[in-house]
Amino acid sequence: MKKNKNPVQLIWGIALMIAGIGVFYRLPQVWPDIKKIEYFQPVLPFIRVCFYLIGIMLIGGGFKKIYENFKSVNNNDLEK
Repeated sequence: MKKNKNPVQLIWGIALMIAGIGVFYRLPQVWPDIKKIEYFQPVLPFIRVCFYLIGIMLIGGGFKKIYENFKSVNNNDLEK
């Protein structure tokens, strides 16, 4: 993978993490409305797991981008 210290990648990583945290923060507030939809009644546990997986993947992807950005910055500093 190309190693660069692009600030856009850092901002994107932070945005991904904030979106993932937002999923965990907002889900308890939205869940009662989702439960009211009769069409979703048979698959409610699956839907809940999917929402949490989305949150975990967003946080993990954001963390990975941030980590790789700082790792590449440190590697570039060591090479100088």
